[in-house]
Amino acid sequence: MGLTRGEKVFNAANIAFFVVLMLVMIYPFWYMIMGSLSESDRTAAGGLFLVPQGFSLSAYKAVFQNVSILSGFKVTVITTVCGTAIGTFFSATTAYAISRRRLRGGTFFSMLILFTMLFSGGMIPTYLLVKSLHMIDTYWALILPGSIGAWNIFVMVGFFRNLPDELEEAAKIDGANDLVVFFSVVLPLSKPVLATVGLFIAVGYWNDFFSSVLYATEKNMWQLQMVLKDLISNTSAAISQAGISVAVQQDINPFTMKLASILVSSLPILAVYPFLQKHFVKGAMIGSVKG
Repeated sequence: MGLTRGEKVFNAANIAFFVVLMLVMIYPFWYMIMGSLSESDRTAAGGLFLVPQGFSLSAYKAVFQNVSILSGFKVTVITTVCGTAIGTFFSATTAYAISRRRLRGGTFFSMLILFTMLFSGGMIPTYLLVKSLHMIDTYWALILPGSIGAWNIFVMVGFFRNLPDELEEAAKIDGANDLVVFFSVVLPLSKPVLATVGLFIAVGYWNDFFSSVLYATEKNMWQLQMVLKDLISNTSAAISQAGISVAVQQDINPFTMKLASILVSSLPILAVYPFLQKHFVKGAMIGSVKG
């Protein structure tokens, strides 16, 4: 059957709307790329950048000579990798236990976890706890407080409850205990939800700014987002103190430096997402159907 005139008009308007929406979302990122590749003296006036104004890689040379950014990268990579591994593992173990209906007090534990979604201990008690454990200016202070989230646990609970009980029963008939079932049967079948939760956690750590504000008093323990905040708010001073060679400093301005820094900090997550997209969509859908 052919489309009616109204349906054709609706489809055309729908396509036009989403094309405009796509361009609105893409342009800021395109603007950063074009501006960071432009010559510093031609970007001083600002404006729209559809193509580079001249061509220069001086801003990127400055970024990779900036000792603060390199230090921030190191801290962020370590916290992201370790925090994602710790958070995903303990979220999975907690979710698997709660998803088993034979667990005594499972509903009570679920309510305790749900309670943390509504009420938290607060910033000051959390800081005092971290300080009392002597974790200030350590990687543990940047990793442990945000490693496990109630939302991630409940997403995994929904996924685990959709796994057939017969798989677990068959493994136990062969002599497997709960640990063997979890590691040998459940986890290999849980790649979609593991990828989903892992990506949630990784993005959270990569974009984390507040932990450095609270728990890092030394600049060598600042995460990348804290370094970028310092760079953006006080660019001239940050450039002069960053260990960048004089020749490179002469070819950049604060504007192009900001754009290049933000772009470089965004690329790792953007590079990882395409490889996890298939699992991400499947895990998010399955984990949210039933809880």
